[in-house]
Amino acid sequence: MQDRSGQPSGNGAAAADHPSEAGRPETRLVQAAVRRAKQGDMEALHFLYVCYAADVQRYVNSLVHDHHEAEDITQNVFAKLITAIRKYEQRDVPFTAWILRVARNAALDHMRGRRAIPTEEVRVADTGQAETSFSRGQDLRRALERLPDDQREVLVLRHIIGLSPTEIAETLDKTESSIHGLHHRGRRTLQSNLVDLDAAPVVAPEPV
Repeated sequence: MQDRSGQPSGNGAAAADHPSEAGRPETRLVQAAVRRAKQGDMEALHFLYVCYAADVQRYVNSLVHDHHEAEDITQNVFAKLITAIRKYEQRDVPFTAWILRVARNAALDHMRGRRAIPTEEVRVADTGQAETSFSRGQDLRRALERLPDDQREVLVLRHIIGLSPTEIAETLDKTESSIHGLHHRGRRTLQSNLVDLDAAPVVAPEPV
């Protein structure tokens, strides 16, 4: 059953977690929903969709660079989740990293099918001047496209999806130290690319 907020009830977990925290893999609410989803609970599957669909679609869109294709791939990922989730083991990897890995594989399969090269969907903060924002967005997209695939993917996961270095390492099946290295080199190369394009650097400050 769902309560009025659309959250699955059961085991008192919903009362213990704030709805805004539901998308985080550490919450008891998500863990409980995953357990019920593995047993075929459709309400729990819907809850996971509500929690993760936006991030999954944003990540897929950064790979396929097509909003409609990203939406279709995301829908397919969650349509297959009722059977795919049975393979998920919480002790191996957090659910966030697992679902993004599933989405990544689906996006790569799709791109292999249409033989496309992934590019990034980049959101630029609104400056109040549409033309300036559009120009900066185009420059940043071109600068990202020049990056090696592994550096670009780390930057997208860190600054667009908002994952921590630990979560990125789990998603890409790499060590955390290698993620830090890719992130540092990617930011440095991105800034250099922006200079080459005569664009002012718009890279966010290094996180503490």
